[in-house]
Amino acid sequence: MGKSLFQKVWDAHTVGTLADGRKQLFIGTHLIHEVTSPQAFGMLRDLDLKVKYPKRTFATVDHIVPTIDQDAPQDPLAADMMNALRKNADDFGITYFDLASGKQGIVHVVGPEQGITQPGTTIACGDSHTATHGAFGAIAFGIGTTQVRDTLATQTIALEPLKVRRIEVNGDLQPGVYAKDVILHIIRLLGAKGGIGYAYEYAGDVFDRMTMEERMTVCNMSIEGGARCGYVNPDAKTVEYLKGRPYVDMTDFDATAAKWLSFASDPDATFDDVVKIDAADIPPTVTWGISPDHGISIDELIPDPLAAETHEQRETIEEALKYMKLEAGTPIKGVDIDVAFIGSCTNGRLSDFREVAKFIKGHKVADGVQAIVVPGSQITAIQCEQEGLDKIFTDAGFEWRGAGCSMCLAMNPDKLVGDQLCASSSNRNFKGRQGSPTGRTVLMSPVMVAAAAIKGRITDARELFNLEND
Repeated sequence: MGKSLFQKVWDAHTVGTLADGRKQLFIGTHLIHEVTSPQAFGMLRDLDLKVKYPKRTFATVDHIVPTIDQDAPQDPLAADMMNALRKNADDFGITYFDLASGKQGIVHVVGPEQGITQPGTTIACGDSHTATHGAFGAIAFGIGTTQVRDTLATQTIALEPLKVRRIEVNGDLQPGVYAKDVILHIIRLLGAKGGIGYAYEYAGDVFDRMTMEERMTVCNMSIEGGARCGYVNPDAKTVEYLKGRPYVDMTDFDATAAKWLSFASDPDATFDDVVKIDAADIPPTVTWGISPDHGISIDELIPDPLAAETHEQRETIEEALKYMKLEAGTPIKGVDIDVAFIGSCTNGRLSDFREVAKFIKGHKVADGVQAIVVPGSQITAIQCEQEGLDKIFTDAGFEWRGAGCSMCLAMNPDKLVGDQLCASSSNRNFKGRQGSPTGRTVLMSPVMVAAAAIKGRITDARELFNLEND
């Protein structure tokens, strides 16, 4: 009987079974940043332990780094975190992509662009959205600080076995529907808790046609659907993307590529569950509430709690509407925005900025809207600037910033103020996620964010940019 990619990678990296049934999994690559690593290194020092395999760990700063005046003195907490990461990298012999390296950026952008992320490997990072790396056929887990310590000290973590759900999306996407819409639609269908206990395998001709950066967008938000990880099987696009990147061994690349491709799920692999979705049924999708599964089509009305099937659902809708200051049964299209944010580990890559730049020429950001664009890495920023994309954005009234997590989670100066509403290309719309305890977030694709910025309200990008005929 054939095996799924998940089973192949899991089996290849299992080094033991604990008394409670959990597997001890070898972690091929460990990514760290400034927020979840200081305590872990402190634990190592308390226990007088070294990093087991320092060459398998890579560090960068992303969460707390400002996106304006990055060379200026930081606030004391940010400076302490950055100094701690520098000291820990130096003390333990870890590669560190700092601001001076020209390679700094969001950890889930840096890994792929450096070729550190590779098929058939296990990857761990103290960050929820580590599933991003599954786009390459890796099994990638977000872990907590204690597991960061364990990975540093032993290069292993303990995990319970997972089931595998295959999500097949076939057919043609409508014009104006992007990878972000696909994953928001999946999360809406299956729920924010629907993937608990599962790894998600994304399959079907829609994912086959996606670029590697689009696949990263989808895998990135697997955790928002409750899945422990998500992945796409490696193929020729995967190989071509990685070829020649700094951390890819080119000594016998054909043999390396063949090994990568061998991890793909077998044709006769079995799955614990299979979900099939028609691509034509996926609309441009936006969130209306306080969870990523609170998604609706741009043409739909905001849900009415009176139509909820259960008391719990009714209470959830009422809570979300109260926080978001939205009225049940009214259109989401037309709701005024205050801020527009294009960036994050979900949608802060070169292809995201290229796509938006195609449509915003000749348009201007609406009066009263702050629109910011934040590249996912220094390399992405350079690539954009070489193509003149930054000029297109600034000419349209967007602010072009330095690389970092920025307003996705607002552990830096980029924050909402009061109850501002932000049209965001990021991954979470939780209460207070973007820096203000009353700030409101509406998730959507980068092109939809641009449309909202230009109109000053949530807008159907297909109408504004004539995408129906694109």
